[in-house]
Amino acid sequence: MVSFVLPVCVLAADWPQWGGTDCRNMASDEKGIPAQFDPGPYKPGTGFDLSGAHNIKWIAKLGNDSCGNPTVAGGKVFVGTNNDPPRNPKYKGNRGVLLCFDEATGKFLWHFTVPKYPQDGSHNMDFESLGICSSPTVDGKRVYVVTNRTEVVCLDVNGLSDGNDGPFKDEGIYFATPLKQELAPGIEDNGKVAHVKPGTKRIFNVTYPDKPLVLEPTDADVIWHYDMMNELAVWPQDASDCSVFIHGDLLYSCTSNGVDKSHHNVPSPQAPTLIALNKNTGELVATDDANLGPRILHGSWSSPSLGKVGDRELLFFGGPDGVCYAFDPVPARPAGGGVGVLKKVWWYDCSPPKARFKTRAEAKYPSPVSASEINGTPTFYKNRVYVTVGQDPRHGVDPPGCLSCIDATLTGDITDKGRVWEYRKIHRSLSTVSIADGLLYVADLKGTIHCLDPETGQCYWTQELGPEMWGSTFYADGKIFVGNKTGWLWVLAAGKEPKILHKVDLHSPVLNTPIAANGVLYVISNKYLFAIQGKEEKK
Repeated sequence: MVSFVLPVCVLAADWPQWGGTDCRNMASDEKGIPAQFDPGPYKPGTGFDLSGAHNIKWIAKLGNDSCGNPTVAGGKVFVGTNNDPPRNPKYKGNRGVLLCFDEATGKFLWHFTVPKYPQDGSHNMDFESLGICSSPTVDGKRVYVVTNRTEVVCLDVNGLSDGNDGPFKDEGIYFATPLKQELAPGIEDNGKVAHVKPGTKRIFNVTYPDKPLVLEPTDADVIWHYDMMNELAVWPQDASDCSVFIHGDLLYSCTSNGVDKSHHNVPSPQAPTLIALNKNTGELVATDDANLGPRILHGSWSSPSLGKVGDRELLFFGGPDGVCYAFDPVPARPAGGGVGVLKKVWWYDCSPPKARFKTRAEAKYPSPVSASEINGTPTFYKNRVYVTVGQDPRHGVDPPGCLSCIDATLTGDITDKGRVWEYRKIHRSLSTVSIADGLLYVADLKGTIHCLDPETGQCYWTQELGPEMWGSTFYADGKIFVGNKTGWLWVLAAGKEPKILHKVDLHSPVLNTPIAANGVLYVISNKYLFAIQGKEEKK
């Protein structure tokens, strides 16, 4: 039995999911967040000397490539990273890792480690250096995350410290390095072009060792997991990084389906792009009816959001074809039973007119005249949806991007009639917008911040801060926080005039979005998690 409840906004408290609230607006009501902070002198191989730090509550060591965003809930901080270096020597080699820290002290509590798929050069999924890229979602005593192996996993927020809860009890096998991983029957792959035959479900057959690893209280407790790659024949491009959305008893996730090593062929066009699972059991409840597989340009990396439009709720999703979709979050049940359907309510092509999607053969992707996919998350605000278009950062910052403001109250194909305004003086972007105090802030891949009027699209100012910006702007306490690939974290004053308040070198790329929870700002670099809190200045 699936029930639904109205979305709850979490203000000035925990940050339990990507975007904090259901609308995924990168803005917070937190106060007392300092404009200036310094982690102290940095020495390679040793880290930061906290004796010289300012406004730093604690710093926690991560892996060396951290694309996951932090989540704070129930006194714990969760973040995705990789396994270099291993925190526990029994987990050797390249893995995706979810770390859990104590919110008050930064003490390590437990970790979830996921072996990688083969790195033999013939496949383009589960990219070698990447760990877990998904921002975790916390719901009560459960934390949900998409792994590097394209699984949706439900974990106990306490790890194994309070016992091994079921129904999943095979953590010792699941955490072990597989003895063998090979493509399943029904998969054709010559190392350049792959094809998944219709009716095939499994992508990989995995052989695990007979002897399980010995579990410890600092290991994760898996409640259930749903393997999208081997249940839905999903073929990811590089990474799986959706941040799942929970509404009532349903969990919504993008499947990360994409192209093969040719970067032009979609091996599994029949696989769904958006699914709904029962959050309690992991059972597949519904798949989307948009048939996006044949329209995938590169990868499916957006995350869903939700908003109430009039008397109905809508689920918003940024498509891998550059189209923003609104779905009814309540699945339509087939007459004979079985898996339900998430039905489209409206759709809006977000690429500039000359680049809009026609057919896969005409896409000419990537090129200055091609459409771009949506990598950021659609943000719902006052019956409108705001969304950018962009591409894999390796494709560069051009061609120019587009920020669209869409009327969410309509139905059908609203590409023309649903346009409130569009802003084309922006480069390609991976970012989700921040809206606060009547202003909208958004970053582009080139490293430029744009400040606009969310009602009209009027641009008040732009500020170039340097390449590249993979994350989003974050608003809190009258300030805008944003990081870049060179390792700088910038602080700007919010308002209609550009003003840089502070910048600090964190000594490794900042590819994430800062967040705030319970009076503390959290910033992730590739190697460290920084908890930043204002303190009384010495007189």
